[in-house]
Amino acid sequence: MYNLNLNQPKARVLAYYLPQFHPIPENDEWWGKGHTDWKNVGKAKPLFPGHYQPRVPADLGYYDLRVPETRDAQAQMARENGVEGFVYWHYWFGNGKQILERPFNEVLASGKPDFPFALGWANETWSSTMHGLRKGKKLFEQLYPGDEDYKAHFISLLPAFKDHRYVTCDGKPIFIVYLPDSVPDMKHFIDYWRELAKKNGLEGIYFIALSISRWSEKETSDFYERMMEFGFDGVVFENMQPPRTTIPFIKRVFFKFMRTCFHLPLLFYYDDKYFAPRLCWVKINVFPTVIPNWDHTPRSGSRGSVMIGSSPKKFQKTMHAMVEKMQSKPLDKRFIFIKSWNEWGEGNYLEPDLKYGHAWLDALRKEVL
Repeated sequence: MYNLNLNQPKARVLAYYLPQFHPIPENDEWWGKGHTDWKNVGKAKPLFPGHYQPRVPADLGYYDLRVPETRDAQAQMARENGVEGFVYWHYWFGNGKQILERPFNEVLASGKPDFPFALGWANETWSSTMHGLRKGKKLFEQLYPGDEDYKAHFISLLPAFKDHRYVTCDGKPIFIVYLPDSVPDMKHFIDYWRELAKKNGLEGIYFIALSISRWSEKETSDFYERMMEFGFDGVVFENMQPPRTTIPFIKRVFFKFMRTCFHLPLLFYYDDKYFAPRLCWVKINVFPTVIPNWDHTPRSGSRGSVMIGSSPKKFQKTMHAMVEKMQSKPLDKRFIFIKSWNEWGEGNYLEPDLKYGHAWLDALRKEVL
């Protein structure tokens, strides 16, 4: 497994990686032959003055993740700019059902690129509302069938956990759970996987719970305590917007009026003070997420949301503050998560585009290396 050494950057930057950009039968059925998110990205239109759309990829173009050279180029670009590794989104819907697994499986089997990785379990039901199809239709339902399936899930990932590239903390491979409260027997799941890990020659699993809610400080603390009771080793917070209760009533009414009458997406401002709750600096095992940019309208149109005012300069300022605060933690636990490496359908990426070029990556490199 991948081990940290003292020559590492100032922080352990892990970027979420979407393995979607290649054709699969399910996308062919739902959206038409050869569909990937690139179709949404390419046809996106500006919905209000100053709205940056469409976003066009630069260096790597509209790539296909079945191509090894593309994956190699991504890893080289990430390494040179301070990203320690990718967190590949992993889909296991229960009863052995997977999707979008090909790119990671090829990385694992080929040994290339020789670049660190970890896995995040995106344990969420796929619905038509999320993905732009007929309302009310379930595409894939997330199920939790019990121990037999939990064991099959673990065994399917064991080669990855044992790979020398896998990112570890406390000598254990990290594993992120996207919706920890959705697993009906989360504590049992964690205990069972730890037992399986020991039986298969691992030190254990370093479980990290992901929080994607806009919560107050008290709710943040409550979530942390609940995750600790489940048995998680750490928590990563992914807040993009202020808690709803802190937005003035008049502003909430105005936003709703603009959305209803003028069909505008939900607009919110880039504000780094919401990215990392205070708990990230109080608790050694709580980690922040930094968002460079966000625009969900390529997938959702006016039903989506847009972060206004983000820029490489502001991203660099945010990274500077995060890295400085992380220096009080041991090197092994200086995790900063980036959302994301290549979520182009969410306007949420570090990869070069025609407008900013390498500016997002340059900003990251200057603060981390």
